[in-house]
Amino acid sequence: MKRVLVVDDDEDIRAMLDLALSAEGYEVVTAADGAAGLDAVRDATPDVILLDLKMPGMGGEEFAERYRRGPGPRAPVVVVAAAEDTAQRAAEMGAAAYLRKPFELDALLSLVGRFAGAP
Repeated sequence: MKRVLVVDDDEDIRAMLDLALSAEGYEVVTAADGAAGLDAVRDATPDVILLDLKMPGMGGEEFAERYRRGPGPRAPVVVVAAAEDTAQRAAEMGAAAYLRKPFELDALLSLVGRFAGAP
């Protein structure tokens, strides 16, 4: 089963993505900030990471930097954020793609399928 890690401080977004991605057949792991996201990566290797930028504690950019420096295979990171400069920040982080909030669920599912493959 393909695994998706959702790193977002918004509990409603985590719950919605968990429900939607699980319904599509993905295993979903969620984290409320970058530090919890790094813990989740150590516990279970994801096939794709959906990453918010602005979070309390460790934000998306710091998560991405630490994730790149860590051991093991690298899952594609898709930045999912509301910032006006999301595209630029995602590019600077080396993200595989980005999606601005609010987003269409079909667009998100398409990106996950593109980078993680079929569940």
